[in-house]
Amino acid sequence: MTTSPFEVLDRTLTQAGPAAAIDALIAQIDGAADHRALLDALLLKARHELGLPLIPLSSLAGLTEPARTRFEERYVDAIRQVGSKLLAAGEIPAAWSYFRAIGEPEPVTSALDRFVAPEDPELVGRIIDVAFQQGANPLRGFELILDHYGTCSAITALEQAPPADPSVQADCIGRLVRHLHRELHANLTADLAGRGLDVTPGPSLLGLIDGRDEIFADQAYHVDVSHLGAAVRYSILVSDPELLGLAVDLAEYGRRLSPRLQFEGAPPFERTFEDHRLYLKALLGDDPQPAIDLLRSKLQPDAPDDLDSTIPAQLLVNLLTRIGRHDEALDVATEFLASIAPEALSCPGLPELCRRAGRMDRLASLSQRLGNPVMYLVSRLQPESLPA
Repeated sequence: MTTSPFEVLDRTLTQAGPAAAIDALIAQIDGAADHRALLDALLLKARHELGLPLIPLSSLAGLTEPARTRFEERYVDAIRQVGSKLLAAGEIPAAWSYFRAIGEPEPVTSALDRFVAPEDPELVGRIIDVAFQQGANPLRGFELILDHYGTCSAITALEQAPPADPSVQADCIGRLVRHLHRELHANLTADLAGRGLDVTPGPSLLGLIDGRDEIFADQAYHVDVSHLGAAVRYSILVSDPELLGLAVDLAEYGRRLSPRLQFEGAPPFERTFEDHRLYLKALLGDDPQPAIDLLRSKLQPDAPDDLDSTIPAQLLVNLLTRIGRHDEALDVATEFLASIAPEALSCPGLPELCRRAGRMDRLASLSQRLGNPVMYLVSRLQPESLPA
């Protein structure tokens, strides 16, 4: 006769006692891979060993110290064990709910780095939700969106729910730029070969298109223009020189498109490809003055104190800061951004700019002008010799 699990528990309890019966229960559930029940069994073991009521309390508030702290430690350890078993079984979305509950995303983040997408589109969608939307590994999630849903979906994801960490957002944008550059390079190479034109080996788009205006005739294009425009717009947020170079390449291609395909961009970069090209080249240290002049021409001294009107100034401050012209960046921010709270800006605020420029005296005078005693005392206490 087959012995039921309940008979095994009864026999173990009678012969070896409660602790052994609980261990037998854990072994049964673990063998059946019932992870939710395993958590309950591990918590039962914790309550028994700590001398707590075996029926779960509705709240830990009724426990006194040190029992409460000890049970909380066992609770976290039990969740960690179950989450690890789920990861070992390849059940990443389920594991995430456990590790997120205890504030330990690292095991899931690492598992996502190793994740190889299966053929099951539903599972891929769930993995992307955990990785990108829920933040377990946004960069890996973005890569999966690009690979499985395409450029349009990747751009939409960046627009609707960009990663909270600016460095991760920049990495995602870098993946987008690289992906689109690779796609455009392949399409251009195929077009040139089809025309019987010589294709010079090399990664540069400019090397393929320079002096070949005929490939843009009749409003021809080699990649979705809206995707191209989005990648170029976002690319000013990356800092890697190689990626900036690829973005310049994309802008060089875009500005050669037919005027009918040159859709007007948002201020201050109304000429989407040409204006971004100037800004990107400036970020690379390649003749920054045209980009600086462009942005200075868009500054609005008499504009109302709203964020939209300060976008040219913020972009100029970012550019000047990134190319090391801190005093100029401070001058622009003092004139155009002094009334905007630093946390509302997408560029360094006045305190940070004063620190980078080594001008705590400027911060002191600005603080008095703005009636900000906290910032004033910071200016008096902050050493001016910190690295920029």
